[in-house]
Amino acid sequence: MTRAVLPSWMRKRLESRLPDWVDAAWWEDEAQLLALAPEAEIGWFDLHVKPPALEAMAKARKLEWLNSAYAGVDWMPLDDLQQRGVRLSCGAGLAAGQVAEFAVMSMLSFARGYPEIIRAADRHDWLSRPPSMREMAGSRALILGYGSIGQAIARMLAGFDVECVPVRSSPGDGVLGPDEWRGQLGEFDWIVLSLPHTPETTGMLGADEFAAMKQDAVLVNYGRAEVVDQDALIAALEAESIGGAILDLTLPEPLPPEHRLWDLENVQITMHLCGIPNEASRERAARRFLDNCERFRAGEPLEGEVDLARGY
Repeated sequence: MTRAVLPSWMRKRLESRLPDWVDAAWWEDEAQLLALAPEAEIGWFDLHVKPPALEAMAKARKLEWLNSAYAGVDWMPLDDLQQRGVRLSCGAGLAAGQVAEFAVMSMLSFARGYPEIIRAADRHDWLSRPPSMREMAGSRALILGYGSIGQAIARMLAGFDVECVPVRSSPGDGVLGPDEWRGQLGEFDWIVLSLPHTPETTGMLGADEFAAMKQDAVLVNYGRAEVVDQDALIAALEAESIGGAILDLTLPEPLPPEHRLWDLENVQITMHLCGIPNEASRERAARRFLDNCERFRAGEPLEGEVDLARGY
């Protein structure tokens, strides 16, 4: 039998479907997780508050496979897991559709000035003209980060006649290479980020990149906050040298009420809500975990397995 320490919020989806070689223990809170972690050969330690999850990882010295429903794993001790020979699977792709819906909803809202319409309705103020005359159709979007989320965003934007140009390691027809996109920033109306946070992506968008963008271009970040130099972004927004920003991620989180990003009229903040698990994504996470149990048992690559050296 292989001991698995699993979250109780997945119990109703997993317990009756686990293979007979898995001996499951279910944790309901931080204290139970920390008590059970030393027993875990398979672990699922997802917590919104990260320090106790990290403590559980440190205590789990028998751990062979760590599963997570989170797509981002940059907060985990990847070097330590690699040294210990622990395999890590993440939730990459599980919430791609819901994140993409959030991103495209926010872009449509920005294009049509929808927040201003809602505020006018709250005031009972009948507007005589739309707050924004921007159209999605005919615009161009640069997609930086073309994994499952970037691809889902591009598919949805295509339905609004937005031309999407991805960045990939191998450039080609309609695709820019990693050394080409900066030179073409001024050709895009939307700069869409769905990048992971790695040493290579930290601060990838800074003052030089904002200066190269069109004056009405909008930065759309549904990847990681660390990819953007936030101080440089604020300076560009305050100077109105770019058209605006849609930010699901900020530094810090939660963003303090007095932070100046809240008060900028050309910013929409969606408060890292896009990937909050729903019933459908939790069922997808359960199915992936069950499939990966068989892959783990057979010594096969896991679905969503993280390259610990690369960080994603």
